[in-house]
Amino acid sequence: MNRPQLHQFIQNALAEDVGDGDHTSLATIPASTQGRARLIIKEAGILAGMQLAAEIFAVVDDTLKVDMLAKDGDQVEPGNIVLTVSGSTHSILIAERLVLNCMQRMSGIATKTRKMQGLIGTHRAKLLDTRKTTPGLRLLEKWAVRIGGGVNHRIGLYDMILIKDNHVDYAGGIANALQAARNYLKDKNKQLQIEIEVRNLQELDQAIDAGGADRIMLDNFSFADLREAVRKIGGRFTTEASGGITEENIADYAACGVDYISVGALTHSVKSLDMSLKAY
Repeated sequence: MNRPQLHQFIQNALAEDVGDGDHTSLATIPASTQGRARLIIKEAGILAGMQLAAEIFAVVDDTLKVDMLAKDGDQVEPGNIVLTVSGSTHSILIAERLVLNCMQRMSGIATKTRKMQGLIGTHRAKLLDTRKTTPGLRLLEKWAVRIGGGVNHRIGLYDMILIKDNHVDYAGGIANALQAARNYLKDKNKQLQIEIEVRNLQELDQAIDAGGADRIMLDNFSFADLREAVRKIGGRFTTEASGGITEENIADYAACGVDYISVGALTHSVKSLDMSLKAY
């Protein structure tokens, strides 16, 4: 957990929500009022965001007392109480929506990830996320993928070279793109992995012949072509399948023998898990 980055997110989110004050609470509840609340699960799934919730409560008011009754990665069911918080009611109400928004989103991602990883079964493939994240929430969404049992791909544009179709086309071909990437890393004295996306078996041959990649992304391949690609690569490069992968077909992709399967839907179109924070 990158605590400075996390705290910056929390501060920005609170500034967006609170502005110059929670005027509803200020108008209706005496400032000295003390209270307690509990976070209740309303839908089955995988819990995520508990550590984040503790950080949010602490940033809002470090005198709040938070009792964690579950942990990230737990299977939860409707009616489960996963945490209680007590202290200033004004502080609880300020933290409430941010805690819920984050935990609902993260738990939805963790639930989806756990399900899709389970569908891979005993095959060797590991489930990857992508950069198809909500702007400003990537830290949380990729954290949720890890909680759900998935693996983070690159975090951003800075921690890996991923040569995709547009890069190949602009660079004048696969060999040109790979050579330019190798030259760049040498010139800049950077140690980054190189991955290249190929769209068909012909481009795969070009990537194999050019060499220099650590991983080859096999994008939108048919099952027959994917099996042939894995055979051709023969373990010389790490393999990743991508494109159009769903709960219905992920097991078939995994059966083709790839090392990784990347699924943008883990973060770009997931349903949040229902939960609420209620006074008691």
